[in-house]
Amino acid sequence: MDSALPKSLSHICTGNNNNPRPHPNLGTGPMGREAAPTRPPIRVVPYREDCWSEGETSALVDAWGDRYVELNRGNLRQKHWQDVSDAVNSRRGAGRRPPRTDIQCKNRIDTLKKKYKVEKARIAARAESQWPFFSRLDALVGSSPPPAATKKPSASLPLALPLPFHCKGSSLSAATSFPVDSPFFRRASAAAAKDNEGADEEGSGSLSRSSSRSGTGWKRGEGNGIRELARAIMGFAEIYERVEEAKQRQMMELEEQRMEFVKALELQKMEIIVDSQVQLAKIKRSRQSHAGERSDLFFILLQ
Repeated sequence: MDSALPKSLSHICTGNNNNPRPHPNLGTGPMGREAAPTRPPIRVVPYREDCWSEGETSALVDAWGDRYVELNRGNLRQKHWQDVSDAVNSRRGAGRRPPRTDIQCKNRIDTLKKKYKVEKARIAARAESQWPFFSRLDALVGSSPPPAATKKPSASLPLALPLPFHCKGSSLSAATSFPVDSPFFRRASAAAAKDNEGADEEGSGSLSRSSSRSGTGWKRGEGNGIRELARAIMGFAEIYERVEEAKQRQMMELEEQRMEFVKALELQKMEIIVDSQVQLAKIKRSRQSHAGERSDLFFILLQ
């Protein structure tokens, strides 16, 4: 029986050569045939969490892009990332891979943004990119949101012009250290208010006329409003110029009064000095006359 073993199985036998012993996994059947050995189980390769397929990445970009646009290009919260991960896990063919978490989806989006920046800098000199997700990320991350529409200035802007007159007058009075003629400023303020009332009436009339028309009539109303605004600004400039001229005149008058006061003070000072010198001279002469009289009296007594 031992001699009937095939030569191909002779290397699995153990023991001495006189009494060979077959491998325990092999059965001794008729004609020296043994059963085939069982194959070891296939070892499963561990799954990498950072390995994303193209289908997963495409579903991730679509789900994240929809919520990113809904939030007006703002940051997604935890519940939004959870919705994104649910959308990625519910795609077709996702059962063959472990489910993705919200943290993995967020990290993957950050990685895609970094790769987009690198790809955009690399293709600066070329027209297009070979990366399949570049166009979608460029539409989401690269393009800026449309600017907000700016409002056109309305024709009723001259209505707010009377406010600066009071503030300007108060600032001038607070900034100057000399007394200001209050009647002048009252007259200037009254004139400014009267001018602005006329401008307001004209502006409101032009606005009502322009609102009742359409097309070119509305454009004409806007032009009238701009002219009224320019006219009001010119009136304000004239009033401000008159106030400045009045201030300059008052400063000149105060300077003249100061010079006259200094001149009068100097004259009074000189008069005091001259009077004191005259008094000193009189005192000196009186002392000299008294001394002469005493000397004469002394000489008379000696004789």
